[in-house]
Amino acid sequence: MSDPTDPAAFFDPARHGFARVAVAVPRCRVADPAFNAGQSIELLQRCAHEGAALVLFPELGLSAYTCDDLFHQRALLDACEAALARVVEASAGVSAVAIVGLPLRVDHSLFNCAAVVQRGRLLGVVPKTYLPNYGEFYEARQFNPADHAQSTEITLLGQRVPFGAGLLFEAYDVANFKLHVEICEDLWVPIPPSSYAALAGATLLCNLSASNITVGKSAYRHALAEAQSARCLAAYLYSSAGQGESTTDLAWDGQALICENGQLLAESARFSSESHFVSADVDLERLARERLRQTSFGQSAARHVDRLAPLRTVRFELGPPAAPRSLLRRTVERYPYVPANAASRDARCQEVYNIQVQGLTQRLAASGIQRLVIGISGGLDSTHALLVCARAMDALGLPRSNILGVTMPGFATSERTLDQARRLMHAAGIDAREIDIRPSCEQMLKDLGHPYAAGEPQYDITFENVQAGERTSHLFRLANFHDAIVVGTGDLSELALGWCTYGVGDHMSHYNVNASVPKTLIKHLVRWVAESHAAQVDDARVLLDILATEISPELVPGDAAGQPGQSTEEQLGPYDLHDFFLYHILRFGFAPPKVAYLAHVAWHDAAQGAWPEGEHVARQAYDLATIKRHLRTFLWRYFKTSQFKRSCVPNAPKVGSGGSLSPRGDWRAPSDAEATAWLDELERIPDA
Repeated sequence: MSDPTDPAAFFDPARHGFARVAVAVPRCRVADPAFNAGQSIELLQRCAHEGAALVLFPELGLSAYTCDDLFHQRALLDACEAALARVVEASAGVSAVAIVGLPLRVDHSLFNCAAVVQRGRLLGVVPKTYLPNYGEFYEARQFNPADHAQSTEITLLGQRVPFGAGLLFEAYDVANFKLHVEICEDLWVPIPPSSYAALAGATLLCNLSASNITVGKSAYRHALAEAQSARCLAAYLYSSAGQGESTTDLAWDGQALICENGQLLAESARFSSESHFVSADVDLERLARERLRQTSFGQSAARHVDRLAPLRTVRFELGPPAAPRSLLRRTVERYPYVPANAASRDARCQEVYNIQVQGLTQRLAASGIQRLVIGISGGLDSTHALLVCARAMDALGLPRSNILGVTMPGFATSERTLDQARRLMHAAGIDAREIDIRPSCEQMLKDLGHPYAAGEPQYDITFENVQAGERTSHLFRLANFHDAIVVGTGDLSELALGWCTYGVGDHMSHYNVNASVPKTLIKHLVRWVAESHAAQVDDARVLLDILATEISPELVPGDAAGQPGQSTEEQLGPYDLHDFFLYHILRFGFAPPKVAYLAHVAWHDAAQGAWPEGEHVARQAYDLATIKRHLRTFLWRYFKTSQFKRSCVPNAPKVGSGGSLSPRGDWRAPSDAEATAWLDELERIPDA
């Protein structure tokens, strides 16, 4: 076994649960199986050379779909079997599984079939279940449906192989590599055969299709394939016939799709005049973990146990690919909470605001309270929370003066953030107040006998938390006095890292609108308002100034030049990485090596891939050693030291599928757990 810390092994996508799959669309000639076999073999070899473990071809690809009554000619049927023999022979030199379509005679009937081929042998043959016989389709004229077959095994090319629609093909040497085959119309019916196959464990659902093209049909294929992959928590591979099919009455666009759990991973160009293919790395581990997490998937399998019982599994050894797989062939978003596509990002921002505003307005309506109290620091989190509060008041038809915003300068508050807090409250049109908390903090430190009260510059955790506690205490008493509720501002990233003052501190509020919004998303939300919805505030420039301010709790005095005495990201590490770690650990439960691998793919090159904002926003890259170092910090704080704070958090709306850390929501964990298992896994990550 290879050393898991060996970079060559670490950077192989297969080591992290990925399988490379391909969908191929060869040029064809109608009723020329020899030519069609040659085109298919060439594409199979090209896909295998790029490390594909599975290659899907179109329906009836060895004969062409548009042969009509030529399917009843013995010469064509014999030629198709000879073409299949060539494909089987050619497959001996590659490890990839190939799925090709052809007509086959079985039990004195003709079936539209998919042959599953690997390493020089037939693994099985799957007949089409549903035959369209409407509109332009007349398949029932030539073919029989799968359930008309009498045989469950057939002799083909001198091999005795399984035959039937209920076949599953499982690689016993690759975890979660289990595929099912259906053909074209099988996907168009209310309950596709692949639905049962997924419940029986299939993660790779393959559809050989011909599918002529008409206006709007491409989008419908997208909808079907993406929805089936989402509903089945699976990958869905879809092919369609291309150049060379008869255009006597129809046209063909050769569309190939690869979807995973509702997401399109790859799509071919349409109407290509050449043979072509697309490939992508499917995350088999992610699919398996989604099924494990979504308990209703297992419940559904149990309900249909009688329907699943007849399914048969063909086991085989996949073996290593013909060529090494180095670079991951799929997009990994740098910011999993923020889409890189501008239109999707804007829609996400609008949706997040709507969710937060709806949660807050409902809480106000339910409590019969019409006033809010919020602490304004001049930093990111309270800025975003204030924007949510302002929108909530607008939605309720209440004046923004019903928001009591309080900035509370302490021992380390900078002139910059204090000025920004004042400007922000003025721009939002709220009731702005200012309370200097230093006298009350000095009294508290004196009561404690803290050295600072005697003039010693001791800036320890007590010194910091006295200030955080005084601010929160003032907010709650102001809320009592003004018949209001305190709106919390702490975000999801801070909860994950335990970067908040427990109890009487920024940990607590009456309702926290930000609790499931990560820091990186808050940055984009504030920028989105500043650049696209500046009318929300009288002066959007203050929002840009806040975005340009270094993140700091400002609890320890800075230097003589006015620089902050603390930098959150210097102490904890960059939120860019911590939010990335959080998403993949909270949402999918991935082990540290896979999280680090994905982070490397996303962050190793700032010039590679799309960013969610323009080039005016700073861009950063992180090498593997940096990723590993900060991942260690995250694992220790997340699993070992911070859960007790998350076990009792205020009510807050869940915003995204990336999860929340409320014990009433996505995350229930013991407060005294160890981080040993995760830190041991961390050592499997190479240092370079």
